[in-house]
Parts: sequence; C-alpha cells; structure tokens
Amino acid sequence: MPDTPPDAQPWTITVDDVRAAATRIADAVPPTPFLPSRTLSDVTGAEIFIKFENLQFTAAFKDRGALNRLLDLTEAQRKAGVIAVSAGNHAQGVAYHASRLGVPSVIVMPVNTPFVKVKNTRALGARVALAGDTLAESMPRGREIMEEEGLTFIHPYDDPRIMAGQGTVALEMLAEVPDLDVIIVPVGGGGLIGGMVTAARAIRPDIEIVGVQTEFYPAMADALAGRPSLVGGQSVAEGIAVKTPSPAARQILAQHGVDVVVVREKVIERAINLYLNVEKTVAEGAGAASLAAILADPERFRGRRVGLVLSGGNIDPRTLASVILRGLTQDGRLGTLSVEATDTPGQLAAVAAIIAAKDGNVIELAHNRLLPTMSAKCTDLSFTVETQGRAHLEEIAQAIRDAGYRVWHISAPPRPE
Repeated sequence: MPDTPPDAQPWTITVDDVRAAATRIADAVPPTPFLPSRTLSDVTGAEIFIKFENLQFTAAFKDRGALNRLLDLTEAQRKAGVIAVSAGNHAQGVAYHASRLGVPSVIVMPVNTPFVKVKNTRALGARVALAGDTLAESMPRGREIMEEEGLTFIHPYDDPRIMAGQGTVALEMLAEVPDLDVIIVPVGGGGLIGGMVTAARAIRPDIEIVGVQTEFYPAMADALAGRPSLVGGQSVAEGIAVKTPSPAARQILAQHGVDVVVVREKVIERAINLYLNVEKTVAEGAGAASLAAILADPERFRGRRVGLVLSGGNIDPRTLASVILRGLTQDGRLGTLSVEATDTPGQLAAVAAIIAAKDGNVIELAHNRLLPTMSAKCTDLSFTVETQGRAHLEEIAQAIRDAGYRVWHISAPPRPE
C-alpha cells in the first residue's frame, strides 16, 4: 500500500465524526447483517456473532470509508475527479461510489493484478492504469497522474474521513448486540480498527477490542510493541498485507491499549473453510482473520460474547479453490494412498474394489513402476481418495493391508494448530 497520502497532516477523529459518517452514507451503504453463529460458537467455545461486511455491494467494508471521503469533496474536486492506488477492495469501493456520484475516477494498479480485479474495477466505472510490479511501485505513477490531471488522492486508510466511515461498523454492531465482551478486527493499515475503536470505546469504555494480523505482515503489532518489523511474503490475506500502518491509527490503538495478535497463514485458511462450510459464505483471507484469532487462542475467548468482523469476501477463485483442497486434505477428507502391488493384470481393479467397498471415492490415480525402493516386479498405485474424514481414510488403508498389500504412504497430515 502507499505509505502516506501526498498531503498527509496530523489528524484524529471522534465518535461524533463516526456518527456523522453513518448519517451521510446511510442511503447508499445500508447496514449489513450481524448474526449469531451457533455452530462456530460450538467449535470455538465462545458466543460468536458475525458482521457480514462481505455483503456490501463491492463485497467489503471499504464502501463505507470511500463514500464518506467522496462526499467531502468540493464541487471543483468532484468535477476534476479522484485517484487511488489499490489492487483490492479500496479500488472497487472508490470506483463504485465515484461512478454513482458522477465523479471521474482513476485507479492505479500493479501490472500483475489478477485480470478479474482489473475487469471488475473498470466495470464499476473507473479508468484503470497499470504500473509497477507492487503497490509501492505503482505509487509514483499515481502521483504523476494526480499532478498532471489535478485529481484528489483518496488514501485507503490514512485519512480521517476514511477512518470515520469505517468506524460505522462498530456503531451497527453495538446497536444490535450492546453487551458484546470483545470485538475482533482485521488490521492492515489500521483504518478499520482505528475508526471502530474510537466509536466502540465512546459507547462502551469497558469493551475489549482485539486486532489481528497475518504472520507475514505484523507491522501494526510490531509498531505497538516498539520493535522493528520484518514484513513480506505471499499471504492469503493480501487485504491486510500492509508494510506501513497509519500513524494516526497506531496512536489511537496505543491510547486505548488495544492488543494486536498475529496468526499463522494456515489458521487463516482454516477460518476461510469454516466460513464456507458452516456459514455458507465466502470470506477472503483478511475477512477470515478475526475468526482465525479465536481458532489460534480459544481459551482467551471461551465463554465470552465475541463480535467478529468478516471484513470482505473478494478472494481470487483460484486461491479459494486451493484453500478448499488444502482444507479437505488437512481434514483427511481428501487423501493419497500409495500402495505397492505386483505388476500383473487385475491388481489395480482389486485395490480399487477394496476402496469402493469401504465407500471411498477414487478421484485420481497414478502408476509409478520406477521407484527404486520397490522390486522390478512391482508398481506403485497412488490413489487420491475422497473420504468421510481422517479415520475413514485410515480404515480404507487398513482394509487394503488386510488384503495383503503394503500401504507405504498415507497423505493426511495432522491439522495445524
């Protein structure tokens, strides 16, 4: 993300700013559902309520701040247009609401941005310019276009109007469930949590707010702890993969004593799968991070009323497919059985019949006659099998062993903590 807006100045917000934002955006950004989850409550031991921000028009909370900022433009600024540098939800939020308000918009995106995101941003009415391999490398081109065309820069998080708009999430949550014990919020640049802390603590000074970041981008957690930050890597939670958080957000979190926890990527993947399988809803990695915080430390939240911000659902379809398959493998519902068999007619059919008799479903098969650990008279039959779970996979493997075959490998790794 860009480090600072071109005209950055010290600033802060109040709960009145958040309430004013709620009034301003109400007609175009209706409240999203905030619902209890009985199954996730059973899974985690906490009483879970989910704020479904993935049901916004652009499938993310960014609609709120983008609209509040755009409504603050002067007539001259509206006529000239706006610019943002983003490859994700901020791009779509700005593009959609600018188009709706009749404001020209330019979004600068890295050249390697997935085509579907470029297409969606253009479809929402923005002019898209591709520049640089990363957002940091896109920023110089964004500044050039801004200066050449006299556009107003819309920062993704380090702006008081953006933060006030995002804070309206907390107003809605506490209006629905005023006796929440904890709210867990994904943290990237800090615009969402900064606004939510400001609003929530003004209404309920005793409420606990917990931020959560991915292990690859713990910038806010490190900043609050006063330690140097090492960030980088390919994260499934790219929406919170921010190297430099908002200084204003950092100050707000420090002032209110907000704890920001760091979770592993594999736990975020598990949270994505839980949302899909339990709530039948799609969460992007950043959106699933708040649930991941409970999965990583269930004792901290056990027995408490916890509000989770599912901040967005814009996950790349290929990434989602990979997460689903990895989750099935971790659960043992998709596993590989490597079987040593004599290389004679009928052996493949015999082993497949054993799997079928145990209600396993063979979805892929590979033959390998060249393994040096096997006799030249043998072959490896590698079955990818769909099962009911880890115990069922082992039951199938044991049935194959009982029939006289050697099962030398079962790919069902233990679930990560």
